[in-house]
Amino acid sequence: MASNKVKRDLRIVFMGTPAFAVAGLEALLANNYQVVGVVTAADKPSGRGRKLMSSAVKQFALAHQIPLLQPTNLKSPVFLEALRDLKANLQVVVAFRMLPKVVWQMPEYGTFNLHASLLPNYRGATPINWAIINGETETGVTTFFIDEHIDTGAIILKKSVAIGTEEDAGSLHDRLMVTGAQLIVATVEAIARQEAISQEQSTMPHLKPAPKIDRDTCRINWSNALSDIFNFIRGLSPYPLAWTELHNGEKILPVKIVETTKERVSHQYQIGTLIPEKSTLKVATKDGFLYLQKLQLPGKRKMAIKDVLNGFRFEEGAYMR
Repeated sequence: MASNKVKRDLRIVFMGTPAFAVAGLEALLANNYQVVGVVTAADKPSGRGRKLMSSAVKQFALAHQIPLLQPTNLKSPVFLEALRDLKANLQVVVAFRMLPKVVWQMPEYGTFNLHASLLPNYRGATPINWAIINGETETGVTTFFIDEHIDTGAIILKKSVAIGTEEDAGSLHDRLMVTGAQLIVATVEAIARQEAISQEQSTMPHLKPAPKIDRDTCRINWSNALSDIFNFIRGLSPYPLAWTELHNGEKILPVKIVETTKERVSHQYQIGTLIPEKSTLKVATKDGFLYLQKLQLPGKRKMAIKDVLNGFRFEEGAYMR
């Protein structure tokens, strides 16, 4: 039975910064939604020359001649006036910043966010990484109306995505980006048709968080189980990358590990021992071997292990710690 509700005429402001957000903005335009403005991060200095770099969302907005705002202060009267002048009745947020109440309450039909997890699990800054690090076999994307807290608002729609057994965070990011863009369009369509039904998030007792990742977080603990180390490395690849100390004779080098495979097997080696062979390099763990397939030595590019073995000498007794 067809709905007799009048389809709303939406005027959308889109807020986002990285490439992950561009897919959603592009999908809205492709589906003929009216995006009256884009809000993104201010340009930031980057690289050795400290040249100002524009966000991926800004570059897309400029290419499509969409009015652009780049506030440094989201409570600034100048920004708030400019935002009101766009006369949006819906705001869509993807990978941006925590919004003050005065901003997310502004449009008539609300402000919704796309989050790269199946909420309420993995609230926080890095849900894609933590889902893989924790060995999940499934994740997804969620749209929800923003409230006063981080990733806690009423859920509108969800879409599940399977995680491959050897998939890294980069691959999962790209797949969730596509699925997320589709979910944004479905959510906007539901709001336009007055069919969006939101549901408060459940208060489960043992939710899994997705806190920010820093250098200390990325250090490998070789005393962990083989599968946990394997998941940890792929969950941090291709960025920011898991790292460890290579003790090679008298030298101690920080090494980033990009890609591995694993072999669960009993052995007599001490945990962390490096075993270089003709074309392989493996590290002993408590329940098997981790084969290093690609790594990055200090000051070097990422290299396949055969290239590392051709140009780097591993001393007898070398180990990772």
